[in-house]
Amino acid sequence: MLDDQEFRLRADEALERLYRTLADASDEYGFETDLGGALTVEFEDPPTRFVISPNAPVKQIWVSANVKSYKLDWDPDLRAFALKDSGETLAQVVAAAVSKVLGEEIKLDA
Repeated sequence: MLDDQEFRLRADEALERLYRTLADASDEYGFETDLGGALTVEFEDPPTRFVISPNAPVKQIWVSANVKSYKLDWDPDLRAFALKDSGETLAQVVAAAVSKVLGEEIKLDA
């Protein structure tokens, strides 16, 4: 299990990497993204907002997207935050959520 400092470091790195990847894709796919403590992704049509945020007390990254909530733990084997049950990484979870809104599959290499 990660200590507080290591969690913050890994969470910050994961969110920054995901932000850069989303920012690169945002022009092509027509959505906005912002990173300020939490990472947000906003779509105009249909009006939709995702929030991706670290939850330090439980050492997880939480994703709120498409009326669902995902709680991702650090997976040392994957060296990424991932869903415990499926092993999907943060980038895969967010890519699937964005793809659902866009109506086409996108891949995020974060």
